[in-house]
Amino acid sequence: MSSKLTSNHTILACFLGYIVQAIVNNFAPLLFLTFQSDYGVSLEKIALLTTVNFSVQLITDAASAKFVDKIGYRAAAVLAHGLAAAGLILMAVLPDILPPFAGLLLASAVYAVGGGLLEVIISPIVESCPSQRKEAAMSLLHSFYCWGHLAVVLLSTLFFALRGVQNWKVLAVCWAAVPVLNLLFFLRVPMYAPTDAETPTMRLGELFRLKIFWVLMLLMVCAGASEQALSQWASAFAESALHVSKTVGDLVGPCTFALCMGAARALYAKLSDRLPLTRYMTLCGVLCIASYLIAATGQPVLGMIGCGLCGFSVGVLWPGTFSTAAKALSAGGTAMYAMLALAGDVGCSAGPTFVGTLAGVFDEDLRPALVCAVIFPLLLIAGLRLYKAAVKEK
Repeated sequence: MSSKLTSNHTILACFLGYIVQAIVNNFAPLLFLTFQSDYGVSLEKIALLTTVNFSVQLITDAASAKFVDKIGYRAAAVLAHGLAAAGLILMAVLPDILPPFAGLLLASAVYAVGGGLLEVIISPIVESCPSQRKEAAMSLLHSFYCWGHLAVVLLSTLFFALRGVQNWKVLAVCWAAVPVLNLLFFLRVPMYAPTDAETPTMRLGELFRLKIFWVLMLLMVCAGASEQALSQWASAFAESALHVSKTVGDLVGPCTFALCMGAARALYAKLSDRLPLTRYMTLCGVLCIASYLIAATGQPVLGMIGCGLCGFSVGVLWPGTFSTAAKALSAGGTAMYAMLALAGDVGCSAGPTFVGTLAGVFDEDLRPALVCAVIFPLLLIAGLRLYKAAVKEK
């Protein structure tokens, strides 16, 4: 570690870590229809890429509760970035070596392990850094996931426009450079204890006995599902349901979504001391329901508005649940963050898989599938009411 580097550099490395997470989660969805045409597989089958990604992430979340504290947060960060880079490179290589779809699935599994580790360790590293207004710092941290998502969409769209989508394998290798560089940064920044050394952290068994913990897990499932149910299908939805070109589809769909989600998180970082978090999250749940219904009309302009509103509405749900958990269970430690990340990944897998499966039922039509997906924000609103009741009971 360099003596010139401070906690601000640690936080910066964490910000960049969420950009890596955005690359892992959002690069492949830009290519869903390309995979469909190149490899002759259905949208329902392509949904397995998202299912594998988030399923492997949630398995990693569960396992990391046992080993992250043993190997340390620096080693975990280095390992996570190395696996993310390896998976992106394998995505470009394996389809030419293995049966193409099997190669894509294997590459997805490799970078998903890295993504799962990042999800577990980044938030507690930021929480451990000396700073004021933890809720604001957490919301700003998660906004970098959105800026990363936006960069993936814009730069990938520019690359496809200049070099053609058929050269996507070159771009996958280029994106792998980002985790490699941040891996080197994490080797040098200072690291801090994730919890107060004088306060014993809770074990999994203790957490599992708390009603409020299970309510927080429900909130994370719903936050992940509400976000990814539209986000993972935004590009394909814009192309197929709104009948626009791939370039316009990438800009109208995921780009609008990411921009509005990042704006929501940055805005809450500014206003967190004036907006009660749980009440604000409830309003966001209501807005999320409205956004799904607007997007499902299939009208191009309304579809773009729906994608934007959805991005804005889900922006605070994930970091807000982390902040709520840190306040409600201050001794939760790595185990709590790992389980919350696991719950979030259950939602991230369930949401887009639910939409993709229903699209297959409705003759490859994503619009009625989106209408059915309002179940996720509805459950989130119910979960927030349970949380308030659990706090009073506690």
